[in-house]
Amino acid sequence: MALQDFFYALAHQSFLLNALIVGLLAAAAGGLVGPYVVVKRIGYLGGGIAHTVLAGMGIAYFLGASPILGAFICAIISALIIGVISLNQADHEDTLISAFWAVGMATGVLFISQTPGYATNLTSYLFGNLLLTPSGLAPLLALVVAVIGALLLFVHKPLTAVIFDDEFARLRGVPTKALYLLLLCLVAITVVILLQAVGLIMVIALLTLPSALAGHHVGSLGKMMLFASIAGGAFVFIGMGISWVSDLPSGATIVLVCGVSYFFSLLLKRLRS
Repeated sequence: MALQDFFYALAHQSFLLNALIVGLLAAAAGGLVGPYVVVKRIGYLGGGIAHTVLAGMGIAYFLGASPILGAFICAIISALIIGVISLNQADHEDTLISAFWAVGMATGVLFISQTPGYATNLTSYLFGNLLLTPSGLAPLLALVVAVIGALLLFVHKPLTAVIFDDEFARLRGVPTKALYLLLLCLVAITVVILLQAVGLIMVIALLTLPSALAGHHVGSLGKMMLFASIAGGAFVFIGMGISWVSDLPSGATIVLVCGVSYFFSLLLKRLRS
């Protein structure tokens, strides 16, 4: 199958175009929130939030509710709990977050295993399958991404102060704890959007790697957000094209393109230095 067939299919297959739109929206969400995660170096917190989401999805499956709704609710709750643990500097913080990570995954698997017909959907949510994206999901994700963008525009300056110098921002009267928890909630929402594209297992890659790559080439946070959104969109498009032509899993292919591009960018940065 030639690459031209991918463009032909985009023009004639509505499900493929819908999948691409969802993937691009996911990349935009990751580009908006990812730079804060990378600069603040809270990728491990994002990983903890991401993998507890399966508990919410499993419970929602079991109760016959929407798994995405369950994912959103569980993501917000886990973000607040993990944020409070982090702010209180609890002993063995990394162990506690790892425990949330493991318990969330285990709870989700147990509930899903007790739901008839779970197997077909479990793989797509764990590893991502854009082609199975529901047709009505794109407008909802577009609305969520727009809300994230508007909210970040409103709190960008104080949030930037928090991620660069938390102590100085606190002394200037900035509500650092509230903004930090808000950031983790935005990470949680973004994780749920991203799992549509690459699945739960690989969601952190699309959240952090485009932003880390952007940091190799631009110096300001605003430019990182723009660069990361464009780069993430390019990775989604290229990854979907390769997966369509080669009959490969879309989520894994997107992440592989993302990872190879990051390491190539890192190599270029080292050579320039």
